[in-house]
Amino acid sequence: MSKTVFSDRIVASSAAEAREDVIARDIADSLSLSLPVAKLLHDRGMNDPEEARRFILKREEQLYDPFLMKDMRKAAERVASALFSGERIIIYGDYDVDGVTSVSALLLFLRDRGGNVGYYIPKRDRDGYGVSLGAIERLAAERCDLIVTVDTGVTAVSEIKAATDAGIDVVVTDHHECQDTLPDALAVVNPKRADCAYPFDELAGVGVVFKLMCAVESILSPDDGMADCVRRVAAEYCDLIAIGTIADVMPVTDENRLIISYGLKLIEEGRRQAMNALMLAAAEGRTPPPKKKISAGYIGYTIAPRINAAGRMKDASTAVELFTTDDPERAEQLAAELCETNRERQRTENEIVEEAYAMIDRTHDLEHDPVIVLSSDVWHHGVIGIVASRIAERYGLSSILVSFEGENNDGGAEDVGKGSGRSVRGVNLVEALAACSDLLVKYGGHELAAGLTVRRGDLDEFRRRINDYVREKGKTVDESKTHPDADLELLPSDVSMTVAEELYLLEPYGVRNPTPVFYMSDVYISDETLVGGGKHTRMFLKKEEMTAVAMFFRNSISDIDLYPGDTADVLFNLDINEFNGTRSVQLIIRDIRLSENRAAAEKREREIFSAIFSSRTEELGLSDRERADSMPTRDDFAAVYSNIRKELRCDHRVFSIRALRHLLATRGIGLSYVKLKSILAVFRELNLIGVNEVGGTPDVYEFNEVNVSGKTSLDRSEILKKLKSELKMG
Repeated sequence: MSKTVFSDRIVASSAAEAREDVIARDIADSLSLSLPVAKLLHDRGMNDPEEARRFILKREEQLYDPFLMKDMRKAAERVASALFSGERIIIYGDYDVDGVTSVSALLLFLRDRGGNVGYYIPKRDRDGYGVSLGAIERLAAERCDLIVTVDTGVTAVSEIKAATDAGIDVVVTDHHECQDTLPDALAVVNPKRADCAYPFDELAGVGVVFKLMCAVESILSPDDGMADCVRRVAAEYCDLIAIGTIADVMPVTDENRLIISYGLKLIEEGRRQAMNALMLAAAEGRTPPPKKKISAGYIGYTIAPRINAAGRMKDASTAVELFTTDDPERAEQLAAELCETNRERQRTENEIVEEAYAMIDRTHDLEHDPVIVLSSDVWHHGVIGIVASRIAERYGLSSILVSFEGENNDGGAEDVGKGSGRSVRGVNLVEALAACSDLLVKYGGHELAAGLTVRRGDLDEFRRRINDYVREKGKTVDESKTHPDADLELLPSDVSMTVAEELYLLEPYGVRNPTPVFYMSDVYISDETLVGGGKHTRMFLKKEEMTAVAMFFRNSISDIDLYPGDTADVLFNLDINEFNGTRSVQLIIRDIRLSENRAAAEKREREIFSAIFSSRTEELGLSDRERADSMPTRDDFAAVYSNIRKELRCDHRVFSIRALRHLLATRGIGLSYVKLKSILAVFRELNLIGVNEVGGTPDVYEFNEVNVSGKTSLDRSEILKKLKSELKMG
């Protein structure tokens, strides 16, 4: 069943909120905005129309002088020197989107300025995560003069020493958490350095590269001011900088807000052939989004996974080649290749997800252990990070998956597995790994995402230690806030194209400026259908004048366990769906639950059933109608029996009580919860049909055929006798 993310704090009414409504109305009237969008602006800190106007126009943010960053001048001067002297420069990057865009942007920048430049991105199955000694040896053999790391390198102390020992200068640019000892490189540029006074330390790796490019440009163009150099670099490469920043889930504040906004504008203008080709390929026969409406969400959920797929499944250089080619036909070919690789990634991911969920059900103590640690000999290294993310989202727990995939593993204690972890708010994953560092070959990453390498023989102790650490340290945030509340309640009339279009004014969305989540109660479900091969559910919702299509991704109808005819409370994002040139408002469901009135009625039914079989019926004070609705007839038994057998012949075996009631209702058989539960209990008692709870889950059953010889009288049922006695019915 779907886990709820509803909070008891969704909507509150108070005098203070009434005063806030006055401010919101002032913003709405002054800026000609709808009231819901004005309320969002006020909730995000805008206290008057002028502040709201500045937020929309992005007048609060600024770009800082790159030379404020520690070691930036040394790094920029060394890169400029290599350009002047024609030295061989190798850009060493990571294989995720941040790394790929970092490599691509810097490669284009240096090539455009006459550099003798190449790049190296490790392969997961050969090099593992980060800078490797094997890669350094290969680069030394190629007589490289300067290595510039991007989105990696700040923890590669021994590897960078090997490079310097081989006579190669190294400039490190990174944004990951620093350890106590920094690499002994010519320059280590990282805003997270303890001794770095740069005003903003939450740039992506590609953001740090952007600052390096601006610094180098100012050295190459000494007669130009820094502002001119920044504008020139941004105009050429900021689309790539924005993609990497969005994909690495950086806070959309300060410099990042400007970088993303300007980069999205460049993508909308269609300046880069690679992006045009990739958007067209990603549309897969549908109409790609109009260029004027590229959002951070579109980049994060549609474009970034296709870039990521190259490094996860095959070779990240495919994505780099796409971004750096100026051949339209080659760009089209490479974009199609990335999309096919992404489809392969999705298939592999879904297989691993199902296996991981089954492992968790069998082995993990969800109540006691706050970190899920799973391993396999066959999982694809490139996909386990995505699966870890889905597990963390599903269970609300930090998740680490380790794969011992590879020819060199023979099942022994010294086998080395590569792991990927995702965390939840309040649990710093890098700190937790640091507490277990003596058990790890290598690790690194962010608070919420990290990579690691561990020996098979140390895995069980690592699992125990990291759980002990997180359990003892506890979460650093209020756990009730880890689930998203609604920003505000929408009226049915607010579900409109006007409101949906105005939400673009608050873009770009991301960390600290999240996509707005709305709430609506007592929404009628008129229809629903499975889409995407049964992975997603499309629902048709009605309330008053509103008729809306809603998508609930990664949830099937059985996961949701709500059906046409139900009323529900919904958490959702408001979106614009574009299909075959037609635009329509669409709800993207974040979570959905039975409406309070209907849930209260079903709770009463469960209480009645429980009271009947614990002889507490008198305590509930049943009405005559409740008594009548609780006693099944022989016709009811016959109808349920024949319909279950009909489903079994179609190999449909597992049903929740709600699903079975809905199925029977569509066939003209209306039964109360108590009636149906009682009928199933009698079937099990008399062995008329196999009835078993699934995994001990209440109200979810698996049915099986039973060979019945001769007729079985219902009068033999002690359950039925008990039911008649408690309901005082003959």
